Amino acid sequence: MTADLRTTYLGLELRSPLVASASPLTGDPAAAAKLEEAGVGAIVLPSLFEEEILGEEREYNAALDNGADVFAEALDYFPRSMTFVGVGDRYVANLEQIKHRASVPVIASLNATSKGGWVKYARRMQDAGADALELNVYRVAADAGRSAADVEAADVDLVAAVRAAISIPMAVKLSPYYTALAGHARRVVQSGANGLVLFNRFYQPDLDLESAEVVNRIELSVAWELRLPLRWIAILRPQLGTEVSIAATSGISSGADALKALMVGADVAMMTSALLRHGPGHVRAVETEMRDWLDEHEYESVAQLRGSASRAAAPNPSAFERANYMQTLRSWSGTGGH
Repeated sequence: MTADLRTTYLGLELRSPLVASASPLTGDPAAAAKLEEAGVGAIVLPSLFEEEILGEEREYNAALDNGADVFAEALDYFPRSMTFVGVGDRYVANLEQIKHRASVPVIASLNATSKGGWVKYARRMQDAGADALELNVYRVAADAGRSAADVEAADVDLVAAVRAAISIPMAVKLSPYYTALAGHARRVVQSGANGLVLFNRFYQPDLDLESAEVVNRIELSVAWELRLPLRWIAILRPQLGTEVSIAATSGISSGADALKALMVGADVAMMTSALLRHGPGHVRAVETEMRDWLDEHEYESVAQLRGSASRAAAPNPSAFERANYMQTLRSWSGTGGH
């Protein structure tokens, strides 16, 4: 018996629950083709950041206007460019290229700062052929004058605005830092999200002691980081219902990790760090491990496995809540003797 790995995510039929999430690999057409060949169910492109678009446009306009007041007569010799191919245009062109070559769904990703930016580029991604859109909500609530309710309301408004502008399926990638995550997740879904991606991994700045400057370093995820999305997917799955898609991300690098995500209720398991470490071919090893486990435990499909360990199905639902804290503390066993 060979287990059926097919799954549905955002209404899209996938051959496998293993999804290549946003990374330099998924943004490169050649690497994306290798990921598809290795067996991923879908590809999520890197995020398009609104700040990159605005910054590039400001630099371009400043360059065109430089010296205009001093050497105005010279402008006749240098015709102003009527077209500007910016980062947004290049993103859309790359999306079209990858979509043209891929037979698996291609999901565009957008990280914007203004409502206008979200809507404008969401439409462009849809027009370029994206099968779905992932809204990457990355917000550091650093303004002490804004309440949690203000921040959450702004995010919900953004989701509703994008939903009104596009017709393709839409997922929202949330952070775990909302004060009442379950309630906010429900409001995001009610505002038009077809699915949730849990969680957005915030990269924390470091500090150089000598220069006192902020240093940006990327730390690839490790296995223990999967525990946070496991807890919240288990809690949210029975409350949101099966119509809402849920993707697990962070810390997934093996078949065992992917299986855990499915058991608590995820529809797909997204991988980034493992693919950067081991290359596109790592997908085959993860899929093989999944199939072997499913066959050994006599599961006919991932659909049969999905949600079997969610909060609603768990023998001890409180293990996903406060009781987990006490039990974890008591589980410590020191190795030193007296």
